[in-house]
Amino acid sequence: MRRLLQFLKQRDGAIAVEFAFVAPIMLGLFFGLNELALGLGAKANVMNLSAVGADLVSQEKTATTADMSNVFSAMSAMLYPYSTTNAQIVISSVVDNNTATGGKVAWSCAQGTSARAANSVYTFPTSAQGVIVQGGGGSVIMAEVTYIYNLPFTVTLPGIINIAGPYTMTNTFYAKPRRSNTIPLNACP
Repeated sequence: MRRLLQFLKQRDGAIAVEFAFVAPIMLGLFFGLNELALGLGAKANVMNLSAVGADLVSQEKTATTADMSNVFSAMSAMLYPYSTTNAQIVISSVVDNNTATGGKVAWSCAQGTSARAANSVYTFPTSAQGVIVQGGGGSVIMAEVTYIYNLPFTVTLPGIINIAGPYTMTNTFYAKPRRSNTIPLNACP
């Protein structure tokens, strides 16, 4: 009985056993929070890119091919440290077509995807209706950014968690032209 009590009082290996239980949880939290931070950073970049893209073009009186090329280059540089191959950027000029809910695409340029068709009708989402005053002859520059975020590694515990991705992040931003009602463009880069 005395030997059993001595055995139960021993604490020499307790720290190693506790570490074996706690280490996987701590490592999981560390890598999980790291992934969460990277994903939130990518989402913030998507939101910033759409705002900056629309803002840069809306400052022009007329847009040239070189201007659009510079805007796309600036947006690609802003995406660092994330891969630019996963980015899809579309910048369009939507002009008044005398309807309350939409407009007509005057021009559209894209990088990493297809541009919107010229003269196609664009219907604004409910939250953005009214950005063009019906019958006012105005326009808005619309920047749409889509980014496909891939996790550096997948987290899978069968039956418990499966975080594999990819995750698609999108944002659309509208900016009114500042120096004219509409901004013409001769050609896309």
